[in-house]
Amino acid sequence: MPRMLDVSDDVRAEIGDEEAERLLAGENAPGGYDCTSCRTPGDSEQERTSTVLFIGEETAVLAFAHAGCLPSQVVKVTEEQLQGAVRSITADAGAGQPGQTGYAGYAGQAGQPAQAPGAAAPEQAVLGVTSGLVLIAGELHPALVVEPTAPIARPGATGVGDDFLPLLIEQGFMPLTAIETVPAVLHGWSVLLAMGRLHAVLQPGPSGGSPVAWWQAHQPLQVTEGWRTAANKHQQVLLFAAPVGSIGRQPREDLLRDALDRAAAEGKLVGAALPLAGT
Repeated sequence: MPRMLDVSDDVRAEIGDEEAERLLAGENAPGGYDCTSCRTPGDSEQERTSTVLFIGEETAVLAFAHAGCLPSQVVKVTEEQLQGAVRSITADAGAGQPGQTGYAGYAGQAGQPAQAPGAAAPEQAVLGVTSGLVLIAGELHPALVVEPTAPIARPGATGVGDDFLPLLIEQGFMPLTAIETVPAVLHGWSVLLAMGRLHAVLQPGPSGGSPVAWWQAHQPLQVTEGWRTAANKHQQVLLFAAPVGSIGRQPREDLLRDALDRAAAEGKLVGAALPLAGT
């Protein structure tokens, strides 16, 4: 039976026309599946379903998602990240979510060495990323808070300055003096939430190519059910960034919010709304 599949031009180019037609005809596509984004059941015979192709250095994995959760797209990830995703697919889904280390509704994890856009290669710094829910105008929004472990210099800079925020502002992030409204959407950037876990923050690829990772988790980061529900509801994630030493690791979401408000009041915060796994 033909499936209600969306196969984007990018996915078709990677898997070939013959394989794409087999998928659309229902030969190689599942009927039921677990959505690679929200992890709830889907049925490609009854509802529009997106094909999402994850490509590593040596491996490619074709996954399926509700069309309302993710568009059909190609996502380039590291081989280690892709293997972790494969393991998460085959893990015991009935075991429930692992604990969030006792923190009140959020968990943080340092990513792989990553660079702010335009940063010089010798000045790489680890970007610490914390996920949490932020209350704005009476509504909870999923957020990521990014803070590097060291100052990030502009290419060619010889001083000791920190250009982390200016580099992000040049990419379209907006300076925030208060968190009273949702920041504007930054098109071209996105947050990759796959198989119910946070994998990466993606930025536009060179010359308009496929998105590339700006930040990647060492291992897919477990987020709370509330965070994932809010992300699927809004179809976007708020990203706040501050220089090293501005936020710190906060043990509760209310303390995290206080730290964000202080950074904003001191002119040390930028933000944007990033589409959820957008292109």
